[in-house]
Amino acid sequence: MNKTNSTATTSLDEPARRSFVRTVAGAGLAAMAGGSATAATALSANTAAAGATEPGLPFHAWAPTPPMGWNSWDAFGASVTEAEYLDNARILAERFLPFGYDTATVDIQWYEAGVTSGWYRDFAPLVLDGNGRPQPAPNRFPSAAGGRGFAPLAAQVHAMGLRFGVHIMRGIPRQAVGLELPIAGSKYRCNEVADSHSTCAWNTDMCGVKPEHPGAFEWYRAWFAQLAEWGVDFVKVDDIAAPNYHAKEVELIRRAIDATGRPMVLSLSPGPAHLDQSAHLQAHANQWRVCNDFWDTWPQLRDNLVNLVKWAPHARGGAWPDADMLPVGKIGLRNYDEGGRGERDTRFTRDEQLLMLTAWTCARSPLILGNDLRRLDDWTLRLVTNPEVLALLRVPGAREWHSVAQGHRFVCNGPQGTWAAWLNTGDAPWPVPLPAWLPDASRDCWARAVLPAGTRVLTVPPHGARLVRCA
Repeated sequence: MNKTNSTATTSLDEPARRSFVRTVAGAGLAAMAGGSATAATALSANTAAAGATEPGLPFHAWAPTPPMGWNSWDAFGASVTEAEYLDNARILAERFLPFGYDTATVDIQWYEAGVTSGWYRDFAPLVLDGNGRPQPAPNRFPSAAGGRGFAPLAAQVHAMGLRFGVHIMRGIPRQAVGLELPIAGSKYRCNEVADSHSTCAWNTDMCGVKPEHPGAFEWYRAWFAQLAEWGVDFVKVDDIAAPNYHAKEVELIRRAIDATGRPMVLSLSPGPAHLDQSAHLQAHANQWRVCNDFWDTWPQLRDNLVNLVKWAPHARGGAWPDADMLPVGKIGLRNYDEGGRGERDTRFTRDEQLLMLTAWTCARSPLILGNDLRRLDDWTLRLVTNPEVLALLRVPGAREWHSVAQGHRFVCNGPQGTWAAWLNTGDAPWPVPLPAWLPDASRDCWARAVLPAGTRVLTVPPHGARLVRCA
């Protein structure tokens, strides 16, 4: 997630960076990771097995419908703890799993012991193993102590019937580069593979790889082999889709996931992705962002509808344009948007939230909750678990979008019936007559109610939506 520090970014040339990471990280590297240097350096059985074959698994089958779940970013920023994560995962399993929300994701910087919010500490010491791979900070994730990584936490999540997700940054940790750590199962070292000129504009943790270097794939293969060994099911890779699309690193990651033999859904961030990359994105990822970080302001929602309509024709089974997380309910506990606002209930009105969920489902965007589920209110629960609305994520049929000055119209016509939706981006009510070729509106999906016979005209509230089934 592209948050920046409130203080100016430290400017260091490459020798200074190397000196920095040697100073802050060298002595305590293995200790911070919670295991011995010998154990951290050892090549896992999964890593060795991954090197034997690259089967080219049919990854589109791993996300046949848009992924649904919860992510820690909107509420906790980079600072979520194991206890907070597990509390939310349990609620997700108990109250949301029956509706399809099955993935709980730890967002950015789970390997940073000192983070306290959504602001990043420039060149903070990171928890790495002896091969430079990020490890969960044991002070925040106690089950990771002793070099166990995320395996114990993933096992708990799997026992709930959920999938376990993590966020990572593109590339190699700068600490690993400065310390010239060996890549697991490779003759190369991190500093040989890293591209010190390919860095993230808003986070100092990583630098990219030289995609043509033979060690670049070995780095990603070793890293994803460890993620697979831990039991990771969903990986959100950041600083890869925009503003520059790192196509070659996307391809390396695709190969690395396939080499593990484990079905890990691949999500790419941030956005907006470019339409001219749509074929490449479909060929390598399960979802990709169509916008930058999305927060609870009307201008962002209005603009994101345009992104969704533009990208909707490029959605296909296993490859989904992603309009970002849903900032509903209680968010911002330890995260701050560009306005500096912290803990709050979403600023969206109820009509705007209905419009948002209507747009996301009609366009088949992944539905990822961003709120603190421990403070869930009944209205929000009912909003995001409406089965008549969620059905649109899964039903087959021809989908058509039509945009006018007042907003957008959507129609889905298939073997399971016809749905129609109107999304009002204006500031006045919008009376909409059904086109002559549509049957009468028979069911109000949001109200979960039968409409009067012969309904041919609907009124859409300002910043709101109507979604109906047609007889």
